[in-house]
Amino acid sequence: MKMSVDKLGLTKATLPYLMRIVALSGSLRRESSNSRLLRAYAAVAPAGIEVEIFEAAGELPPFNPDLDGEGDVPPPAVAAFRKLLGEAGAFVISSPEYAHGLPGAFKNALDWIVSSGELGGKPVALINPSASTSGQYARRDLIDTLTVMGANVLREACLDAPIGQGSVDADGRISNPEVLRKLKASLAVLVAAQPEPSSPSDRT
Repeated sequence: MKMSVDKLGLTKATLPYLMRIVALSGSLRRESSNSRLLRAYAAVAPAGIEVEIFEAAGELPPFNPDLDGEGDVPPPAVAAFRKLLGEAGAFVISSPEYAHGLPGAFKNALDWIVSSGELGGKPVALINPSASTSGQYARRDLIDTLTVMGANVLREACLDAPIGQGSVDADGRISNPEVLRKLKASLAVLVAAQPEPSSPSDRT
């Protein structure tokens, strides 16, 4: 069930236009806790906020600088990925940790957007479906990479929200009231930080 924008502590004056958030999952696992937490994040979004989850990092080709120069035409999957990100006003990312770093497929996806700049200047929240001591190396690497890209990582919107098996259903509904509270608070910070569209034609 969708809630009103007011339930997030936002008003029409705060959100006078449709906002699109892209949620990026760093995991390729079918039953990933990262993807489940992103679905819960999307489920708390009120009318006026659209959250689209991207789980296809594994479908992008290996990054090749020879295909990423000025005037080069990117592979179709990369072009579609960049378009998706370019149309978003903010991002929420949830990634597991592998060998004290980011999973290879997700790091590869980020490599494809370093030069194209779709995240530049836009607010980003990082959410972790485990305890704060888990995933700290991957989060550090991710913050470093996003900073190089010029993204605006909102520390106050980042959160650790341990979720158990079965605590999030297929539609993203979550049974833990404390995790639900954290997700709503993070979303409110993310929405408030989104830059206004530069022209009236960008509003809906």
